[in-house]
Amino acid sequence: MKARLEILVRPRSRRAGLEGFRADGKLVLAVQAPPEDGRANEAVADVLGESLGVKRKDIAIVRGARSRTKLVEVAGIGEPELMRRIERAEGAS
Repeated sequence: MKARLEILVRPRSRRAGLEGFRADGKLVLAVQAPPEDGRANEAVADVLGESLGVKRKDIAIVRGARSRTKLVEVAGIGEPELMRRIERAEGAS
């Protein structure tokens, strides 16, 4: 079971975390790391894993490794559970 999610990454942010959905359906994700040498991508996996309660190894960037817009796949949960966890994480912040 895998769920996919389009995200828009905001590198070099003051705080890392989920910032909610845009009108186009992309989840905005802030990371503190700069977009250099894959550091922002690593931070995406860290922040998503922590926010969603999954292991970092269960998160894969399927498309957009060199772009701010990414397609991310989360292993071990389905789409409905992914959305519930995002809502829960947004409510906790």
